[in-house]
Amino acid sequence: MHAPIGRFGKSEDRSAVGLLSLLAVAACAGSRPAPQPFPVPAMADGPLEIRVVYPPPQSRGTAVRNGATVTAASSYTMPAVDSVFLFGSVGRGDASLTVNGRPVDVYPTGAWLAWLPRPEGEGEGEGVTAHFHLTAWTDSDTVRGTFTTAVAPTFSPPPETAWIDPTAFAPAGELWVRPGEGYQLSVWASAGAMVRAILEDGDTLNFQQASPRSSRAGSQVAGVTPTEEPVRREGSRYVAWHVGSFGPDPGHVMSPNGRPLPDDSSWVTLEVIRQADTARSRWPLRVGIVDRARPPLALVDDDTAGTGATDRVLAGRPVPFGTYHWFFPNGTVIPVSGRSNAQVRLQLSRQSVAWVDASDVLPVRPGTPLPRAVAGSMRLVSDSGSVTLRVPLSRRVPFRVDETERSLILRLYGSAADMDWIRYGGAGPFVRLVSFHQPAEDEVEIRIDLDQPVWGYRTRWSGNALLLQIRRPPAIEQGQGQPFRGRRIAIDAGHPPAGSLGPTGITEAEVTLAVSRKLRSLLEERGADVVMIRDSESGLGLVERSEIAERSGAELLVSIHANAMADGANPFASSGTTVFYYHPRSVGLARGINDALVRQLGFRDLGVARGDLHLARPTWMPAVLVEGLFMMIPEHEAVLLSEEGQWRYAHGVLEGIGSFLEERAGGGGR
Repeated sequence: MHAPIGRFGKSEDRSAVGLLSLLAVAACAGSRPAPQPFPVPAMADGPLEIRVVYPPPQSRGTAVRNGATVTAASSYTMPAVDSVFLFGSVGRGDASLTVNGRPVDVYPTGAWLAWLPRPEGEGEGEGVTAHFHLTAWTDSDTVRGTFTTAVAPTFSPPPETAWIDPTAFAPAGELWVRPGEGYQLSVWASAGAMVRAILEDGDTLNFQQASPRSSRAGSQVAGVTPTEEPVRREGSRYVAWHVGSFGPDPGHVMSPNGRPLPDDSSWVTLEVIRQADTARSRWPLRVGIVDRARPPLALVDDDTAGTGATDRVLAGRPVPFGTYHWFFPNGTVIPVSGRSNAQVRLQLSRQSVAWVDASDVLPVRPGTPLPRAVAGSMRLVSDSGSVTLRVPLSRRVPFRVDETERSLILRLYGSAADMDWIRYGGAGPFVRLVSFHQPAEDEVEIRIDLDQPVWGYRTRWSGNALLLQIRRPPAIEQGQGQPFRGRRIAIDAGHPPAGSLGPTGITEAEVTLAVSRKLRSLLEERGADVVMIRDSESGLGLVERSEIAERSGAELLVSIHANAMADGANPFASSGTTVFYYHPRSVGLARGINDALVRQLGFRDLGVARGDLHLARPTWMPAVLVEGLFMMIPEHEAVLLSEEGQWRYAHGVLEGIGSFLEERAGGGGR
């Protein structure tokens, strides 16, 4: 029988993983043999009981047994998807399990993961629930129980000819636009119908049929084989284009009115007419107009609650709730040109906009001048660790920094350039060239070309002067096994708070701390100076973690994690190893670690990915977030719990860091 896979925190004795020491020596010699497969863990032989770990139960310690019903946490609602996953344990590796009559595999550790169709909900309105009936048995014992959870209601077309899906109005809520700015209206309704909106003044707005749909067409449905036809709920999408206000007045863009009563005569009514049947519904939307001549101004403040626990930088997106693309320091004043519910549109320049959370901006006193600035002549100031570009401005304006392999591009919004000279000081040859141009009448672009790949940068205001501090790359020793010597590397053991759970109840925070401690010992053996951002069971916020890394002077930041999936995703189709980066300078580090982890762990390669993640976003050093395996997959959890699995995870990260440093020691970049 194979040795059991142990829990975190028991023994750090590496004699049990002598194979890994051989692998490390081989790696230093330039040879990278494939590690041996993991042994199958010993058969768990505890008492038979059914525990559901996810969806999260009301009480973590409650087992489903003897016909009892366990309820999901009140904060959890299962989404309106075709198929869902549940996972937990039964205490024994020799048990069998069914969920809603469907057999579910039990791993030798007693862990299980079920992927099955979401049951039809029972009840109406906010009180819809779904039930999962579980049965576990061995040759000598049987336990049964029910897991109950709230579920998001789904729409089923009525038998009448004409119908409207009330959950599918888009947009809905409150919207503010500029004068003359149009927006698309979309709704799902019965196919082949005449669809129109009755506006407040009695005019009608006709809709066109855009496409038919099936609610399950193209989706992954658990338990449906390719020869089976999934249940179809036919309908069509109808669209129309509208300019101007819509529905009751939503009020001022920075301080919306309260929602009017449902019977307010200003609401727009949608009519769907098919044959002799007509369906009607109020369109739940209010659209207001922002004054283009005197746009309101917003003050950026990501700490309007006064917690003092933020990074004092507000993230902006190109579309509502999209990927972060801008980072505005607190105190920046920007015109507002629109809003979509809880997202405010900031007008950075005539052609550039950014969307931010409404809770992170404050209204500015009416009559305050628009933020427009003139950028003056620039100069560079050099020291041993960095070069700082000083850009004097007549007032603070929004800006963003982009990077290529060997360049930084600073874009100033609401600005015009009046630069007679650029003084380089002692920045050469690290800074090859500083140039600027005016791509639009209210945008200035400044480009800094370097003689080496970008390592890191940061920005700050000094009065009305914007300072862009560019980090010089560290002097990395070349030669076999030398790149770690003297390097300061920050290791972040991801979570708590939050984090994923494994089927046996192990937390991501426990696993990441165990792996991070092993990685620290490996790095220190090779001469690195390691900064452990979390070295205890206490939790740390994301802002604290990135600030610790920057204050320490770390040259690299690696955040260790174990992955999870969103509700509705098939856990058996897309689990494996991946590493996330955000800035281009970090992609080489991500690739090196990902390649090494795939070799060490032996699971599916999900590849490197650009991820909009806080611990991958620091600008002062290359930074990546590593998702070695998935906590929720029983086989992955067993590996992450084992000493050998944790050492292989640590060795993979070590090898990837080494590859990146060796490449950068030669002046290259990926």
